[in-house]
Amino acid sequence: MRQSILIAPRQSVILERPDPSIGPRDVLVRVKVCGVCASELHGWSQESGAYPKELGHEVTGEVVAVGADVRAFRPGQLVTGLFSRGFAEYAVTREDKVIPVPPGMAPETALGEPLSCVISAARRTRVELGDTVAVVGLGFMGLLMLQAIRLKGPGKIIAVDVRKEALEKALRYGADEVYLPHELPDQYKMTSWDRLGKGYGVDVAIEASGAQAGLTLAGEMVREHGFLSIVGYHQGGPRAVDMELWNWKALEVLNAHERRAAYQMDCMRRGLELVERGRIDIASLVTHRFPLDAVDRGFQALLEKPAGFIKSVIVVD
Repeated sequence: MRQSILIAPRQSVILERPDPSIGPRDVLVRVKVCGVCASELHGWSQESGAYPKELGHEVTGEVVAVGADVRAFRPGQLVTGLFSRGFAEYAVTREDKVIPVPPGMAPETALGEPLSCVISAARRTRVELGDTVAVVGLGFMGLLMLQAIRLKGPGKIIAVDVRKEALEKALRYGADEVYLPHELPDQYKMTSWDRLGKGYGVDVAIEASGAQAGLTLAGEMVREHGFLSIVGYHQGGPRAVDMELWNWKALEVLNAHERRAAYQMDCMRRGLELVERGRIDIASLVTHRFPLDAVDRGFQALLEKPAGFIKSVIVVD
């Protein structure tokens, strides 16, 4: 099979590799689409670890073979799940990490892995009816998270990003108010003792930027005894937090990342049902498509964010 292999920072090549072998509980798929994920951006762009690297994990594909003990899947089914080494013609994973794609759903609309991350984060982020919620960072994951949180019944959603284009998209997906960071009204920050009990800040702040500035701002926005949900994937070095501020505000802080495979699969199933029913829109978030021999262009688009950019995918088949 053909596989895109990273051989140096920002340099991928297509190599011929053996098709993956399958065990008795495995499912082999012909990859249709594999999303380009920000969690792999640092590993793609910076000198880190040993090479070569095999990237890609947001896979949707068609089943071509199953192990001897697999009963739930058959060749020809469109599936998604928890995969690795997805920038290739074929990928394999265990049966319990695969779910079918609803009938009629396009492969790029059924990116199960990032959807499961968002649904998990939304389920674990405490939002009560009528809460004021801020989403800081409006990339692919931030805009998905905005849509998911909206289903929990907040009274107001405030969206913040450094790109005006992203703010316009946030309004489309359900935000009530949108701001560039320097335009954020002072009432939405709780940063000093003299503001205690006076209605400053938001009930819940969701940080989805993966950047120091976004994390700092989200921490500033949470009111006393509020909830901070860290959805952004932070990489490339340590982050600094104002622990004094977080302490005296008595924040509740959630690391919204998920490592329990069974729970991820449950979240994936729920997410696909919401997409199927039109409650969450992924289709319009996929804006840039590249062939297998252009994985680097997919990452470059994620890094530079050209006009109209939200999400890159690699179209393999």
